[in-house]
Parts: sequence; C-alpha cells; structure tokens
Amino acid sequence: MSSSFDKYQKRKLISSYFSVILSIALVLFLLGLLGLLVLNAKKVADHFKEQVTVTIYLKDTAKEIERKQLEKSLAMADYVKSTIYVSKEQAAESMKAENGEDFMEFLGYNPLQNSIDVNLKADFVTSEHLEDISKEALTKNFVDEVSYDNDLVNLMNNNVKKISLWVLILSSIFTLIAVLLINSSIRLAVYAKRFTIKTMQMVGATKRFIRKPFIWSSVRLGIIGAILALTGMGIVLYYINRTFPELNFLSAPILIVLLFLIIFLLGIIITWISTFFATQRFLNLKTDQIY
Repeated sequence: MSSSFDKYQKRKLISSYFSVILSIALVLFLLGLLGLLVLNAKKVADHFKEQVTVTIYLKDTAKEIERKQLEKSLAMADYVKSTIYVSKEQAAESMKAENGEDFMEFLGYNPLQNSIDVNLKADFVTSEHLEDISKEALTKNFVDEVSYDNDLVNLMNNNVKKISLWVLILSSIFTLIAVLLINSSIRLAVYAKRFTIKTMQMVGATKRFIRKPFIWSSVRLGIIGAILALTGMGIVLYYINRTFPELNFLSAPILIVLLFLIIFLLGIIITWISTFFATQRFLNLKTDQIY
C-alpha cells in the first residue's frame, strides 16, 4: 500500500513539475516572439516602405545620354535605394502579360513612355520628401511626369505609427501577464507542499533553510522552461529568415543574442521571486490556516 501511495505521489509530483515547465516555456516563448517583433518592427515597416515606387516618365524626345545622366544622378543620391530603367517596349510586354492581350494590335502603335522606376530608402518615403523629389525631377526638360501613390504613402506611415504604439502597449501588458501566469504556476506547485513546509517549520527549521530547496527546484524548472522557449524561438527565427530572406532578421545578431539572454534570465528571475514570496506566504501562516 505504501509503495502504491509513493508511486502515486511521485506521478503527481512529476505532473506538477511538467505543468510548471510547460507554463513557463509557453509564456516565455510568446514573450520572446513579441520581443522579436519589437526588435524587427522597424525593419518590417522599412521593407514595405521601400516597395513604394516613384516612376519618372521620360518624353519621347529624351536623349540616351540625358536618360543615363539622370539614372546616374539618382543612383548617387542618398535617398535612393535602387533604380530600374523600363523602356516603352518592356512596359508593353509587361502589360500584355498582365492583361493577356496585345493592346497595340488595336491602337497600331505603342502609347507608353520610357520610364525610370525609383525605390527610395525607407526614411525618405514621406509625402514631403516625395514631393521634393518630384519637383527636382520635373526641372529636367526631358522629364514628362512623375507618378507615385501619395495616398498609399500617407496610409502606410499612419499605420506604422499606430502599429508601433500598439506593439509597445501589448509588450507591456504581455510582460505583466507572463509574470502573473508563471507566478500562479509556481504558487500552485508550492501550495501542494504547504504541509511539508509547515512540518519542517514545526521541527525547528529556519525560514531560509526551508525556502532554499524550493527556490532551487523552481529555478531549475525555470531554466528548463527557458531553454525550451529559446529552442522554439530559434526554430521560428530560422523559418522566418528562410521564408522571408529580404527581411534579414539575422542582420543584428547582438540584439538577438541579447533578447535570448533576457528571456533566459527572466525564466530564472521570475521563478526565483515567485517561489520566494509563495514559500514566505505559507511560512507566515499559522498551522490552522493552511487547511
């Protein structure tokens, strides 16, 4: 009978440890993912901003040397990320591929213009900068028109500001939730041993002596949970970097290592503090109050 009871208690203890580790791992994993999002929020926003294209349409009378000079000056500008020259023939082929029909058969000529597609660096994708760039390009007498989606740029910049604000708010809220969830799991684990704590106290053990094994046990669980969370974060980071290489999430390895270290330390610190206060609570209770 005693052996059966011991096995039951052992299974119950293992189940309790497993639930604590799982809770810690899941919470730290989600907190880590949120940290990755915070670190890379600007990078993701910049990536989408740099997809905005400013198209400079050239007059048919534009000379080859004028076009090349304009391309060279744009390539050297500190606000330009890349430029692509699109001839009227290339533009016609692209439109034909998109629409599935040759519009030049109906018109009898190619009405499109030679153009230069310009992608700007993210910091310069604002209505003010775009307007200045447009005015500068139009000073060239061989430039016919400058086209860009100003409404899209305004919408994108406004949404980036809103999203950045909400990411910071959610990060704060989720950090608090993470602490509370891990604390609750630890308290439940300590609660299951409240009679052991009180028994040790009744035979003369000091509070520090009683707390020590509980704290080290919880810290070990926190370390295991943190390692599982970091493993999951590493897998997600590897997958994102392979799926979306243009975002280049691994371009700042020092920040990523720092985030991993913070998550690992959080697993230790939160479990240590939670166990300290949980055991302290039961140590301060009178014998008749633990039932």
